[in-house]
Amino acid sequence: MLDLQNQSVINEIKQILTEAREKVARTVNNELLLAYWNIGRVIVESEQAGSEKAEYGKQLLKSLSKELTRELGKGFSRSNLQNMRLLYLNYPICQSLSGKLSFTHYCELFSVSDKNARSFYEQEAQNSNWSVRELKRQINTSLFERLLLSNGDVNKEKVLSLAKQGAIYAKPNDILKDPYVFEFLGIPENKPMLEKDLEKALIVKIEKFLLELGRGFMFVGSQQRITLGNTHYYVDMVFYNKILRAYVLIDLKMGSLKPENIGQMNMYVNYYANEVNDDGDDKPIGIILCADASEIVAEYALGGLENQIFASKYVYYIPNKDELIQQVQSVINDIGEIQESENIKK
Repeated sequence: MLDLQNQSVINEIKQILTEAREKVARTVNNELLLAYWNIGRVIVESEQAGSEKAEYGKQLLKSLSKELTRELGKGFSRSNLQNMRLLYLNYPICQSLSGKLSFTHYCELFSVSDKNARSFYEQEAQNSNWSVRELKRQINTSLFERLLLSNGDVNKEKVLSLAKQGAIYAKPNDILKDPYVFEFLGIPENKPMLEKDLEKALIVKIEKFLLELGRGFMFVGSQQRITLGNTHYYVDMVFYNKILRAYVLIDLKMGSLKPENIGQMNMYVNYYANEVNDDGDDKPIGIILCADASEIVAEYALGGLENQIFASKYVYYIPNKDELIQQVQSVINDIGEIQESENIKK
């Protein structure tokens, strides 16, 4: 067995190598991004010299792909060259490129047509250190639109805020989504399922569930026991959010939201506030995830509660992105019409 001194030396050497490898990876990534940006610049400048820009550009990419592949090998398909072109067009100042993101990250971002949404995903990918696969998953599940719709106050200011900064966790309801998407479980829509089975499935896929929950979440445990008098109660899942410095208690419900669900969660939150919280912890947050969270039931059952308790729904499939986008745009347009009407009255 290694003595403590030898183990300390090994740990220090491992740390040195880890930092060196990370530095090399960042350097390689930055140099590749710069190279692809410059290739995009050359392509765009060559296109601008053509008499028939659209047709010339199309033929240029085709011939370049063929010749570069023959001379340099793989990596120069027409789609890749097109993405290099887009890299330059979308980031004409190369210093605006983030070294935290790879070229493949940017290729995924180009699939998002709305500039505000694209900017949001770019910021979140940097803030949350998403892999390319994680970025793709968040785009496919319409995270931008779900965050905008999560607490019913969609407005242009919020759109711009998300685009510029990503998701900011300043208050408990900032962590909410509507709906939560559990497509990673592979459960068909409308398949009957018990709450305990859903809980087990989420624990098996805990890393993906943490990605869906958002930034700063740590899994504490499932079926966390609370004893009051001689009766035991169990919280389905407990997390801790490092950013909000608060426990987050989650109860899973297979059916619709019921008033008694909220009363039970209120009891859990009170218990954690009085018995579990340490100095420096903020008030616990309760989230009831239901197959159907009735807005009317939630409004009356949650109204007047001092504790931070929220209800949201979950789905087993990726929501229709076009419908979510239309829903967001509809709310923004309605707000604009109301504000315009009020200004006219004044």
